[in-house]
Amino acid sequence: MTNISKIMLGALCLAGATFYSCNDDDEPNNVEPSLYTRLGGTTMVEDPNNPSVMIEKGRLSYRSVVDTTITLIVADIVANEPGNFSAHFAPLVGEVSSGDATNVAVLSKNLTDFFSANTGGGETNTYTGLDMVSAHDPAVNNRMGVKVNNAAYDKFVGYVVEAAALNGVTNQEIIADVGAVLESLRAPIVQDPN
Repeated sequence: MTNISKIMLGALCLAGATFYSCNDDDEPNNVEPSLYTRLGGTTMVEDPNNPSVMIEKGRLSYRSVVDTTITLIVADIVANEPGNFSAHFAPLVGEVSSGDATNVAVLSKNLTDFFSANTGGGETNTYTGLDMVSAHDPAVNNRMGVKVNNAAYDKFVGYVVEAAALNGVTNQEIIADVGAVLESLRAPIVQDPN
């Protein structure tokens, strides 16, 4: 083989290796951003509840939807809607009725932590609460009034979707992904077969 042929073969191998290593399938940019990132990610913004504090936009998005969901559930309980949540949230309803909203704030923080940590919130968001089975079992968690059934869980998911829309989250792909996360939690949360 002549020197020219060896050089050409070497160039072809180098070009092939370069082409392969630059293949789009290997680019990290082709990875779909996490749900947390698509909800605002780690961009710091002013916390509307405490203007002197900065908060990650993704966390703020979750907290806003969580707080609105809690408000919708409370409205459901107050209006005594059919199949309402009063039995599920009896301990909290009793406390709030007597003027103590401390555990509502704890519930909001725990839910925000859970969703932020488990949808790509990274190192800045951690969840240290109970696992989903324990958190929704009244025998383990005295914050739960009764076990959740499928109808109550469906209603909860509906309120989350409504809360997302009320907070400007209208992108159908994001709503579908939030729905998929909620559906993945159905089995450990729904403990009442009725």
